[in-house]
Amino acid sequence: MTTRRNFIKKTSAGTAAVTLGGLIFPKNSYANILGANDHINCAVIGVRSRAKAHVIAINADPNAKIIYSCDVDDVILEEHNKWCQKKIGYMPKVEKDFRKVLEDKDVDAVFIATPEHWHAPMAIMALQAGKHVYVEKPCSHNPHENDLLVAAQKKYGKKVQMGNQQRSAKTSISAIKDIRNGIIGNVYKGEAYYSSNRGSIGIGKKIDVPKTLDWELWQGPAPRKEYKDNIHPYNWHWFRNWGTGEMHNNGTHEVDICRWALGVDLPESVTSFGGKYTFDDDWEFVDNQQVTFKFADDKFITWTGHSRGLIKPKQPGRGITLYGSKGTIMLDRNFYKHFGLDGELIKEEKEGAASATTNTQGIGGLDVNHVGNFFAGIRSDVSLHAEIKDASISTMLCHLGNMAQDAGEMLKVDTTTGKVLNNDKAMQSWKREYAKGWEPKL
Repeated sequence: MTTRRNFIKKTSAGTAAVTLGGLIFPKNSYANILGANDHINCAVIGVRSRAKAHVIAINADPNAKIIYSCDVDDVILEEHNKWCQKKIGYMPKVEKDFRKVLEDKDVDAVFIATPEHWHAPMAIMALQAGKHVYVEKPCSHNPHENDLLVAAQKKYGKKVQMGNQQRSAKTSISAIKDIRNGIIGNVYKGEAYYSSNRGSIGIGKKIDVPKTLDWELWQGPAPRKEYKDNIHPYNWHWFRNWGTGEMHNNGTHEVDICRWALGVDLPESVTSFGGKYTFDDDWEFVDNQQVTFKFADDKFITWTGHSRGLIKPKQPGRGITLYGSKGTIMLDRNFYKHFGLDGELIKEEKEGAASATTNTQGIGGLDVNHVGNFFAGIRSDVSLHAEIKDASISTMLCHLGNMAQDAGEMLKVDTTTGKVLNNDKAMQSWKREYAKGWEPKL
């Protein structure tokens, strides 16, 4: 692992590439940050998995430093300290209560990689404390939080970037530019998919909370539940009290790129088919799902999620196909391929630094680009690639996908607010119940 000092030395010497976290990134990945003089102090909150990618990306900037690692679990913090020492050459200060981190005036920006029920409430509290925010997708646990977070950013005026890092992929940016220039004609369909083979999470047993875990703070804004042995540290994704299912966990990424490519915002209608088909366990969402979003001008987006059963015939773990009147484009985090109507390959571009696509850390060059864009926004007020006002729309689509699945029928949508029309059952999911004293407010 290259230390910060060695990184600066190598890049100033004009080397062709640097190595971070075992991955090689081209020198031009850092063009937007090497000239910056403004130092940014960061805190990373929730440090088990996805936060590792945040740390690598922050450390790529010679004028940024992580001054806090924050997590409610001592075991995770201890592991992360060792990892930081090995990968970035130093250990940030440790704190279990994120509120103490927000009180520190030296913290400029917080990176939120907690369970999803904490994303919006914590981001809002960080904004109120005067911090810039990088929040992992999805940016909210429910549509109400979406609206609240967008309003909070507007009120407090700090930068908020969502972690849909493919928005910073050079190949995706190139593809969108080509689409805008008419390379595949009228783009009418975005087809997104995710394929995995997750195992059973079993039937959880009620056990004593580990002494190393602050279960009260872990739950935070969520209604209180007894601790079970199959919730922490990862399977909360599949419980409605804390997670939002695969539609948000992975669908957010590809649905977002489809929406960007088609130039659409909120849909006119949403339909979802699916079910829980594999294991008899505590998983509370569908594990295989097909969602269709219908937009104006006869445009539509589909998302196919296979959480527990790989898509066949064999496909990459995730991806996007964009259909136009003159051809198609295939995208994932690492490449862009342009095909004619006859299916023949016309053009191919590859990302300069590869990114992981299906593991829980997802470390790669896109994180460096995306965090670099976030820092540039803080320093120079450049446009963010995933500023929250726009990113929240992609999150809203995924909320609507889950709401349509639960309603069991097509939902018609108000394209200005995202609210479901003439369906009280679906609208019951607009806002959640909060633990007393924890409801987010402006």
